[in-house]
Amino acid sequence: MAVKITYATMSADNQELNEAYEAAVENVKDRLDQDHGVIVNGEVRTDRPQYVEYSPVDREIVVGRYAQATTDDVDDAIAVAKAFQPEWEATGWESRRDLMMHAAEVMEAQQFDLAALMTYEIGKNRLEALGDAAETVAFLRYYADQMTKHEGFVKPLSSLSAQEKNTSVSRPYGVWGVISPFNFPLALSGGPSIGALLTGNTVVLKPSNTGALMALEFYRVMREAGLPTEALHVLTGGDDAGDYMAHHHDLDGLTFTGSYKVGMYLYRTVNEKRPKPVAAEMGGKNPAIVTASADLDVAAEGVLRGAFGLSGQKCSATSRVFVEEPVYDAFVDKLVAKTEQITVGDPAESETFMGPVIDEAAVERFKEAVAEVKSSGGEVLSGGEVLNEGDMARGHYVEPTVVAAPDESWVWDRELFVPFVAVTKIADLDEGLRRSNDSEYGLTAGLFSGDDGEIDQWFSRIQAGVTYVNRAAGATTGAWPDIQSFGGWKDSGTSGAGGGGPYYLRQFLKEQSRTLIRD
Repeated sequence: MAVKITYATMSADNQELNEAYEAAVENVKDRLDQDHGVIVNGEVRTDRPQYVEYSPVDREIVVGRYAQATTDDVDDAIAVAKAFQPEWEATGWESRRDLMMHAAEVMEAQQFDLAALMTYEIGKNRLEALGDAAETVAFLRYYADQMTKHEGFVKPLSSLSAQEKNTSVSRPYGVWGVISPFNFPLALSGGPSIGALLTGNTVVLKPSNTGALMALEFYRVMREAGLPTEALHVLTGGDDAGDYMAHHHDLDGLTFTGSYKVGMYLYRTVNEKRPKPVAAEMGGKNPAIVTASADLDVAAEGVLRGAFGLSGQKCSATSRVFVEEPVYDAFVDKLVAKTEQITVGDPAESETFMGPVIDEAAVERFKEAVAEVKSSGGEVLSGGEVLNEGDMARGHYVEPTVVAAPDESWVWDRELFVPFVAVTKIADLDEGLRRSNDSEYGLTAGLFSGDDGEIDQWFSRIQAGVTYVNRAAGATTGAWPDIQSFGGWKDSGTSGAGGGGPYYLRQFLKEQSRTLIRD
């Protein structure tokens, strides 16, 4: 492709992109409605109970049927991974880097097919789906580049004599577990797995049953690139399989992406028998502030894209907007007008901006939030309805929704994971910062301002790991490897190292100090 694909740069007007994607939508249909097994050491185990995944676009479409991993599968996968890990480490970081670079080429050549499958599986529109695939390619290349820049994380230290050589060597923990969510099914199964593999760990991947097809596609691509069967195992299955894997004695580290409740449970309990790293990314309730000095057209576009991209099903989604009173009415008018122009429908169609939410439970959360606004004395400014006419009756579709909610309403506090954003007036930036920071979460945040003093104050006081100013491409969303590292503060994350950033790989490594004295 001539166009560089990122969340911020893609355009629905690109003819080459559209033609390649539309061809892929037809090409991949025969890869749906298939039986898939648990994968342990390259062996596909299908003789298990199955989970049937239906498309949120159309419940008559079966995405796939996935064998549900047993405790024996988990034991076997971890045993093979543990036995092979020393050999994998011994291949050397240069060989692992080269394999990842080759995998990037393999995946990039298939990115339109992967995006088309993702549209069927998750309901992402073409640009969001292509972005997910391209982001995974970017992870492969960026992390490989980081290994080169850091020379495998081996650093010489000072010496007390000419006979003494001291070195800091970063070495893998061993067997690394990855539990991935549905919303970025390729990037969030791939990203942590790539980081762990590249640094010499072997990996056991447990994807969400909703999103499992993309995890299996990631495995297929890695095998095509030459990854040994012993290095990566995929355990499709439910919460029980993930819980058993996470607490397995021979698992040496864990990456989890999902809810705060589950993430904190794992963070507290995985280390009960012996210490091991647990990197948990646990969501957000992300604020944006619009001051009187802002360009309101940019602000309205940024909030819209941040709130309604992927139907609000991003941990970085814009969900709270604080607007200085002098520009409140004008901003709301612009946001509502833009929202009412959004096309909701089949995400494979070029004009569609917003596809379905993932399942009926998401529809119920949406309905509950709308009812809460009305019952608490708030106002639905745009949207608020479930869409169930015509073809949309077979999927899970709701309207993009803007509300004005009273301060005491719980819609300001709960992460909803639906296309729903609340707006309110503030007196000044100071109030906006106080209210923005009045949350247990600290993942992403946005500001729209034309005043350098306001911008400096906001950067220094906002409590979030990912921050954006005047970003029309997404007020709080759209981080990209080597452009914006992505990681949360407070209750949003535990590692302190953002994905796609310069410190991410270090969390998969433990330091060994080596002293060698020669006569």
